Amino acid sequence: MAWLEISGTVGRVAVCLGFFIAGMAIFYLLTKVIYRIPEKQQLERLHEPGKFRNAGIVIFGGVAAVLFTGFFGMGLQGIIYFLFLAVLTVVTFIDMDTMEIPFMLNVIIFVMGVVSLILQFVSDAVPGSEFLAMDEVTIVSRLIGMICISLPLYLIVLFIPEGFGGGDIKLMFAAGFLLGWKATVVGFFIGLILGGIYGVICLVRRSHGKNDHFAFGPFLSVGLAIALFCGNIIMNHYIDFIKAAMNPEI
Repeated sequence: MAWLEISGTVGRVAVCLGFFIAGMAIFYLLTKVIYRIPEKQQLERLHEPGKFRNAGIVIFGGVAAVLFTGFFGMGLQGIIYFLFLAVLTVVTFIDMDTMEIPFMLNVIIFVMGVVSLILQFVSDAVPGSEFLAMDEVTIVSRLIGMICISLPLYLIVLFIPEGFGGGDIKLMFAAGFLLGWKATVVGFFIGLILGGIYGVICLVRRSHGKNDHFAFGPFLSVGLAIALFCGNIIMNHYIDFIKAAMNPEI
């Protein structure tokens, strides 16, 4: 059940306010985690956290909590996806600061995928439970999702060592098991487009030298976050378009 289905304006406002505060509290803790996860040898590379940046993260967490519960409902699926967004947020800022994605964060995302799969079986065994209801992501889709992006990226790195970071590959591997192949592919290409736009802007402004690199994890994180909401829909429309193009009506 989503808060949008709650009757009465007062009830909706109260529920939204509660989730907003809870989201801010969780993301406030993340602002502490972001500066403590990197290994000691990386700490000197971290810039001093700014108050405005931390405040932005906290407010974003509150808004995200309201949006996620409104879109996915107040069940376990919404909770898992919100926690996934929380991890992606940590990935984003650590990668921006250190140019690395800690392996532990990718493990957490993979564990989320395992938990969501288990809950999917449980929800099938207990039909009618809105709290346990999960999107149907088949095991086959999850397994394909693990390699449909990560494997090509790995092969690219074999020939172009500096093409992608190992953390990016592991991120797509773990996210693929959680989201399935459709949302993973869409999320990657959204991230690729955003990263490409940023790269062009950097070249135009000459803020990066010819051999300089920028963190790609933040763009992948944004792409995956967007794909949570519309990845499967976009891919289904794309598949329908391809089918229609291959079998035009006479």
